[in-house]
Amino acid sequence: MNREIFTQHVRRELPGLRRFLMAACSGNGDEADDVAQEALMKAYMASRRFEDEDGFSAWLYRIACNTLIDHHRKLMVRDVTLGIDKAHEVAGASRSDDSFDYQELYQAIDCLTMSERTAVLLFYMEDRPIKEIATIMNVAEGTVKGYLSRGREHLRTKLSK
Repeated sequence: MNREIFTQHVRRELPGLRRFLMAACSGNGDEADDVAQEALMKAYMASRRFEDEDGFSAWLYRIACNTLIDHHRKLMVRDVTLGIDKAHEVAGASRSDDSFDYQELYQAIDCLTMSERTAVLLFYMEDRPIKEIATIMNVAEGTVKGYLSRGREHLRTKLSK
């Protein structure tokens, strides 16, 4: 795949990918942008070997999901925290009020396992079919259905409190 074709596909997929990553990162736009940038870089580096243009979307989301998992693992290893004395130096998000509107939902999504979160967000936010989610997550379709079922139940429990 050449650069022009890759760019066309990315332009088509970017809004949905960004929306997915934003929700997966609990509304943290900076974190979502970091993961998206890294995923797109990985995809571009591998694009010369990629030939199935019809499967581009699932391929890109799979790279993004794997990048997101790696990103969360790195954060857990580093246990990134900021002391209160340094907090005043951190610039706030320009649209912090927008994130606050969805805070309860982000907190509920954040309680899901990474697999449940990925399946729920791809299915409900991105309207991806179960077969495609299975391809993205590299699991069987029945496993995706299980993730969706458990994820819905966890969300229902968390949001009803």
